[in-house]
Amino acid sequence: MRRALAGCALIAGLALTSGAWADHEFDGRDLVAGKAVYAAHCADCHGAALEGQPNWQSPGESGVLPAPPHDASGHTWHHSNQQLFDYTKLGGQGVATQLGLRNFTSGMPGFDGVLSDAEIWQVLAYIASTWPAREAEVEASRNPRH
Repeated sequence: MRRALAGCALIAGLALTSGAWADHEFDGRDLVAGKAVYAAHCADCHGAALEGQPNWQSPGESGVLPAPPHDASGHTWHHSNQQLFDYTKLGGQGVATQLGLRNFTSGMPGFDGVLSDAEIWQVLAYIASTWPAREAEVEASRNPRH
């Protein structure tokens, strides 16, 4: 549980380092392409149905947390669009380094150089498109308006 809280703190800390962003990063995205990119690059760890790995809130033998679900049962929808984008692009260790966190180990790889920014946004829009209204509203409230 302690590692899960550290992971949430790590993602929450991204708000301090992220620049400005548009109000509706998910609007107009190609959800079919996002689903295809997700299937090719994310589903092996996070599950074909966004279900995550078993016991995702408890570190494995290596001390690394398993991949969390991206459906409503997980915590993805607790974070802003930009936080999710940065975590996907930089990976868990990249974000931890950026925030100066020394005692955090993440299994989340960075996709910078693997996926374009547009592909990352498409994947995130696809994931968000699967959330029930309540979760979608909570996540939308995490995104500052300009």
